[in-house]
Amino acid sequence: MLPASAADIPAPGEVVMSDNMRQVTNVPKPAALADINTDMAFQGRYAYVGNYYGFSIYDIANPKRTRLVSSVVCPGGQMDVSVHGNLLFAAVDSSRNNDSCSSTGQSASIKESWEGIRIFDISDKAQPRYIKSVETNCGSHTLSLVPGKGRDAWRNLYVYVSSYSPSATFPDCNVPHDKISIIKVPLRKPTDAHVVATPVLFPDGGNPGLPLPYPDGKSATSGCHDITVYAEKDVAAGACMGEGVLMDISDRLNPRVTATVRDDVNFAFWHSATFNNAGTKVVFTDELGGGGRATCNTAISPTRGANAYYDIVGGQLEFRSYFKIPRVQADTENCVAHNGSLIPVKGRDIMVQAWYQGGISVVDFTDSAQPQEIAWYERGPDNTAPALSGGIWSAYYYNGYIYGSDFNLGLDVLQINDRLTNRAKHVRLDHLNPQTQESYRAWW
Repeated sequence: MLPASAADIPAPGEVVMSDNMRQVTNVPKPAALADINTDMAFQGRYAYVGNYYGFSIYDIANPKRTRLVSSVVCPGGQMDVSVHGNLLFAAVDSSRNNDSCSSTGQSASIKESWEGIRIFDISDKAQPRYIKSVETNCGSHTLSLVPGKGRDAWRNLYVYVSSYSPSATFPDCNVPHDKISIIKVPLRKPTDAHVVATPVLFPDGGNPGLPLPYPDGKSATSGCHDITVYAEKDVAAGACMGEGVLMDISDRLNPRVTATVRDDVNFAFWHSATFNNAGTKVVFTDELGGGGRATCNTAISPTRGANAYYDIVGGQLEFRSYFKIPRVQADTENCVAHNGSLIPVKGRDIMVQAWYQGGISVVDFTDSAQPQEIAWYERGPDNTAPALSGGIWSAYYYNGYIYGSDFNLGLDVLQINDRLTNRAKHVRLDHLNPQTQESYRAWW
């Protein structure tokens, strides 16, 4: 039964799901990581899970017996992770007194404070080594790995660093901040990684926003939250606080905004973006309330804190529809559209997505004007932590299984059995990064 009203909300910790979903296993969060889990990446037989206190590596060769391989304690939010070869990149958007793993929080108003990315050598999965840090303006809230073009792809990797919230009192994060940082990583010598460009994406300052009381405020653009790159098509989609954008990234060091869309009626904070496989649509998410509010209750509109689906027509973004999970959540449950990925089904556009304490939803948006939920999974309110501080941060489909990174409760492994998605079980990838899309054509 769908929780259509408050009376139908599952009991605290109770697991409920649609008939075509099943929970394979749950691996509790490591005790050494004393903060919440964040984003994930995958490579071969391993899953990498970020945490505000560091990151963990799991062996998922047998998903039913997923096991922890190692955890690295290295505080500095959010520690969202991406992987390339033997390198793991982690985003730090928490001003620190230095770049080390023993650093402590320190105000960004102090010039010597550090924020940016950390690079680890993960050739030994049991003992990752911290090998390099790169400081970036306003830190790194998220990061996107971008391969070089042609022969350059063998020599260099580029990292688009998204950050925001500047202040006139922050020496290294001053206003205006309408740009991103681009890091060049020489693959033969990654310890030479450094910032090579800081292109301005919004020379006109972007959306000025509407600073109204919650939940009616609309964020001003002062950088981007997420940038999803589709490198083989030389395009990227940016969720940039006050607006969604398309970018031409054919020149990796000079990304150029080619289309912009705003929604001052329904979107409060443009959070993330996902292309369909053909690169003809973009799903943008609205992180209403910053992930710490109850926005899936009966008080908030179904077009707020939702997905928005856009078709790309003549290089421009044309709105088609909204989608928000239909299950009512408790007022103690933070719930809003968050991170997900495509399920690789030929001829269809299907996405799995996290909704914090709203759980995990699978949506078919082949008809972008009429997205349809085809599967779901959730727990009742998380009573292991304070109210409004739990749920699934991100959910990704990888080699036949869905993986969910839960704030407090660890790594969930799920499986969907549905006629619309079963063909995806035959698709095998050797890696998956959250903000770097690659075509599935080569795998069909």
